[in-house]
Amino acid sequence: MSGAGRPRVAVCPGSYDPVTYGHVDIIARAAGIFDEVVVGVVVGSTRKSYMFDAEERIRLLQDSVAHLDNVRVEGFNMLVTEYARQVGACALVKGLRAISDFDYEFQMAQINKGLASEIETVYLPASAKYSFLSSSGVREIAVWGGSVDDWVPPNVVAAFRRVAGTHTEDEEE
Repeated sequence: MSGAGRPRVAVCPGSYDPVTYGHVDIIARAAGIFDEVVVGVVVGSTRKSYMFDAEERIRLLQDSVAHLDNVRVEGFNMLVTEYARQVGACALVKGLRAISDFDYEFQMAQINKGLASEIETVYLPASAKYSFLSSSGVREIAVWGGSVDDWVPPNVVAAFRRVAGTHTEDEEE
């Protein structure tokens, strides 16, 4: 708990299209730092379209983080700083894989600080085994029929099978 007795709440925002083990790792690590973590799934976007609709992305995430007692998953469709205020967050938690991530995230942190000076941006470096992993890469592999079993939770593998008609190596044996 924070000094005034209020829980320290963090938001982990993203599109999560789809959730990967890298995302789950960052969320779990944030859950160890903050009293509560709200995983905010972007419902609408002005800059991209999604493979999975918002409802499915939320459901896949809920299933993937169900083992974390202080984590909840919600959709949001507003500025991330307004959403953070709405849920009472003191921080935005973002994972960083590489310098290219930092360049973009640093710009966003400066903009967000200008919009909401009371909300900090906290960066967690990707664990080494997930440092290469991206949702877009996973989608590309799955769409072309490659196995993504090592990179996404089983419920996401099943969702890819339904949406993209992919299969896993285990099914071929």
